[in-house]
Amino acid sequence: MALLPPPATPRFAGSLRLAARQFPRHRAAMVGLVCLIVICLAAALAPLVAPYDPVQIKLSVKLKPPSFEHLLGTDHFGRDVFSRLLYGGRTSLTVGLLVVAFAFVLGVPLGLASGYFGGRTDNLLMRLVDAFLTFPPLLLAVALVGLLGPDIQNVMLALGLVQAPVLARMVRGSTLAVREEVYVTAARALGAGPGRIVVSHLLRNVVSPIVVQLTIVFAAAVVAEASLSFLGFGTQPPQPSWGRDMSEARRFLGDAPWMFLAPTGAIMLCVLSINFLGDGLRDALDPRAWRTRRTVATDER
Repeated sequence: MALLPPPATPRFAGSLRLAARQFPRHRAAMVGLVCLIVICLAAALAPLVAPYDPVQIKLSVKLKPPSFEHLLGTDHFGRDVFSRLLYGGRTSLTVGLLVVAFAFVLGVPLGLASGYFGGRTDNLLMRLVDAFLTFPPLLLAVALVGLLGPDIQNVMLALGLVQAPVLARMVRGSTLAVREEVYVTAARALGAGPGRIVVSHLLRNVVSPIVVQLTIVFAAAVVAEASLSFLGFGTQPPQPSWGRDMSEARRFLGDAPWMFLAPTGAIMLCVLSINFLGDGLRDALDPRAWRTRRTVATDER
């Protein structure tokens, strides 16, 4: 009778339950989660929530300050800033989510393969990753978008290619530490194949740093999309975008500061919410953080 490999991580499900109980205790993370949910709902329901068409030009009300009729005022074309803010959020959040998905699909397998197999495979994959990491991320994204053409789909592709090597490098480092654990050695000795070891043993034990890194990628993608749109490489007019609206508003900072403050505040709130959420996930998924908080609470008593 063939021997079966030991269970991958018998405490994995229990660790997730403990993390789910720990997460609500992180107040900043809960605030970030609530804010992010509100931002996502407002963007998703923009056709229902927005009071005006975001691209409709009405020069008779241009550069109007915030009022009951226009909550955040109007821009130099008479377009409602609040409506453009909601629709611009759809663009930024969609780009962020797709970049996270692209980075996960490309970066995680590369990092796992590099960390587990080592040797020539590790050298080949990491030299490829290092080639991307030698360039400043935003400069590389600008170069790729300039090569492919200024379009939001090309922005997603460029940002995904920029963020995937960072995730791959992080996953590789975590995999190198986990692959020397006793349960991985035992599974290998009992005949488990590389695919089963990677999926059932390694991936489960590096999921925590992956989740935290993906929140960082999400926030970075939102900022990068706004930066590229600000420079004219992302969303093209008249389509709304937080970065594009900031670029148009810089000419009217003295006469209509609300045009610049609205998208800037939206980006700041969105990124802060994602970062708070990432901090909470990091602490909830790290048992050492639980022990540290319990020790501090005991000392204070």
